[in-house]
This record gives sequence, structure tokens and C-alpha cells, in this order.
Amino acid sequence: MSDKEAKWYVVHTYSGHEKKVKANIEKIVENRGMEDVIHEVVVPTEEKVEIKNGKKKIKQKKIFPGYVIVKMIMNDESWYVVRNTRGVTGFVGPGSKPIPLNDEEVYKMGIEEKLPSIDIEVGETVKVISGPFENFMGEVKGINLEKQTLKVLISMFGRETPVELEFSQVEKL
Repeated sequence: MSDKEAKWYVVHTYSGHEKKVKANIEKIVENRGMEDVIHEVVVPTEEKVEIKNGKKKIKQKKIFPGYVIVKMIMNDESWYVVRNTRGVTGFVGPGSKPIPLNDEEVYKMGIEEKLPSIDIEVGETVKVISGPFENFMGEVKGINLEKQTLKVLISMFGRETPVELEFSQVEKL
């Protein structure tokens, strides 16, 4: 099994077949047990408000008609499965070599939220700048990028107390 990280690839489909392609790929992945290789299939959409007969209707409109975005670890088998899915005309990239989207492209397309980075590391001392522990100092014991929180050991009443703080509540010393 490849130890490469999963990346987002753009797959070209017959126009109007995006949802079918997504369903077909997901079914093949499930049937073959390939969830560890092909992680996610997305048809990027946005909400559009349409007014028909005086009634507001919210419709999901495809942002990139004719394209499906697939998060996968590229290897011969995953390439073959996606490439040969009914409705797929090919990967986007020069020749037969699919090129993954870079983080900036993925973010701009709204496929994934960009996780904030923080220049604080485990073991560093931080000062709490807001909330109930304001002005306390503590040592960072853990960082959770998903939740944007830090586990900080604060010395209170002569004891070390672990607290969970948001990135915005602390500053580096």
C-alpha cells in the first residue's frame, strides 16, 4: 500500500453525470473496500435563489459542471477505478498524468476549510489574554488544529490544572 498522502484530483465527466459519477465511484469504493485509498468524492455546488411563479426556491447549482473532485491516494488501482467509472472521461492533467490540486486551489474551490496554523508548539509557555484565565501563564501540552484549541497546564492555587483554550485566547511569550 502506498504511504503517500491523499490529495484532491479533478475528474472530468460527461456534463449532467456528476452526481451519477459520484454515486458510482462511492459504490465501487464500498464494494472493493477501498475507503483507505479513495476517501471522498465531491460535486462542488452553491446555493442559488430562483424565483418561479412568485415563489422563492433555493437550488443547488453546480459550480463546475462536468467535473467531480476526488480525494484519493493515487496509485494504479485507484487511478484505474476512477478512470473506468461510467461517465468519467478522464482526469484533469497533461496526458494521462493526473495533477493534484494544491492547498490554495482546494481552499478557493471551497472543498475543504483551510485549517488555521498557529506558531505555538507543545512545551512552549503562553499567556492567556482573554476568558476566565486571563493573565495566567501556562505550558502548552497539546494542540488541536481541527477544533482550534490548545491544552494548557495553568498553575492555580499551587496545582497544575489542565484547561482547554481557543487559539484566540492565548499569546506566545
